[in-house]
Amino acid sequence: MTTHGAPTVAGPIDPEGSAGDGLDSTPSWQKITPVQRSRLLAILLAVGVINYADRPLLSVLLEPIKAEFGASDTMLGLLSGVAFSLFYATLGIPVARLSDRVDRPRIIAVMIAIWSAMSILCGLASSFWLLALARIGVGAGEAGAVPASQGLIADAYPPEERAKALSIYMLSSTIGLLIATVCGPWIAEHYGWRTAFVAISAPGLVIVGIVMRFLVEPRASIAPSAMEPLGSAFLLLWRKPSYRGMVIGVVLYFLLAYGAFVFFPSYLVRTHGMSLTEAGTLFGVSNAAGGLAGTYLAGVLASRLAQDDPRWFLRLPALCLLACLPVLAVFLTTGSLAALWITLLLASLFTGGALPPIFAALHFVCGSQRRATAVAIMFFFGNLIGLGLGPLLTGAASDILAAGRGDAEGLRIALLVTCGLFVPCALALWRAGNMVAHDKEI
Repeated sequence: MTTHGAPTVAGPIDPEGSAGDGLDSTPSWQKITPVQRSRLLAILLAVGVINYADRPLLSVLLEPIKAEFGASDTMLGLLSGVAFSLFYATLGIPVARLSDRVDRPRIIAVMIAIWSAMSILCGLASSFWLLALARIGVGAGEAGAVPASQGLIADAYPPEERAKALSIYMLSSTIGLLIATVCGPWIAEHYGWRTAFVAISAPGLVIVGIVMRFLVEPRASIAPSAMEPLGSAFLLLWRKPSYRGMVIGVVLYFLLAYGAFVFFPSYLVRTHGMSLTEAGTLFGVSNAAGGLAGTYLAGVLASRLAQDDPRWFLRLPALCLLACLPVLAVFLTTGSLAALWITLLLASLFTGGALPPIFAALHFVCGSQRRATAVAIMFFFGNLIGLGLGPLLTGAASDILAAGRGDAEGLRIALLVTCGLFVPCALALWRAGNMVAHDKEI
């Protein structure tokens, strides 16, 4: 069953993206018009912006939250990590399984409504633990959006165009970050951090209507009886060395990206004496400029390089992450404002360029029947370990190292240690790249 003006096609879908009933072998990306394809990508870009604005918003509001509730860095890490990832990771797989067989636009609409409402409730929380409870609700709502969105894009675009399309979609993370880190601190300083949550989250309720009205489903629905069992899907994916390597790489990436980066605004406030707005602007603008360029350029470059050698889907992000390591070391040791801007810009360029090729490689090897499941399994490990434990471990390390050194120095050393995770992350991705061609199942 298909809605929103998309064509209806009977029967299950085979690994190549075509209907498996023997009557229609047309690939899913040929079943929608160019206009529908472009509109689909634009809508999902907007969905991603609302989705990704939430996480950096919390990071730039940690200092006023810490002051109001008297929270330690460990508690802030718990709020940023485990509270969000608890259901974000665990619900991702069942929602993704549902996405692999039913109408994905409806799932996305429901998820947006849940996380937007719960994010608004964050601004109404009267205690730290009520705020943590609301963050758990935000994580539950956001659990199914990314796998379903990526699955839609992969089915709407042919294999040779997916890396570029996914890179455009993933620009949403940078746009969302810019909105949250520039607008959020300004709203917080003028109207309070609670108002910032409400103002940034409320537009999501408008996006729900747009998704329901205009987002198309390019593939046929899969009957539950034709659905590949979860255990079979997991084993098939896990037996592919490239997929295992990607999961390991993403776990390590998330440990750093969510463990260290979430504390960068706090680091700028504590170490360099910036106001909340100044720190948010530096963090947001640098990340946006570097992230936008890195995300798009890496998608285009990976598409070109991988045409001749698919190993570049994962070699390119490995090189990006290795290049990022010395840049972050300078960022965390410099006292120059200009150097802070330049190094954070370059770090965002390299880290922003890492993820789109990874997900292009994932869709290159996972097969159409299990797209959302493959993304959700990767996010399960990445979010449960990386997003869940990264901020908590970084915050705990900061509290321990602060003894005798002060909060600023303790946080700086904790961040320097965490950045070393980019080395094993890059090695895991490079090794996985050697097996992409062998594991191909587009």
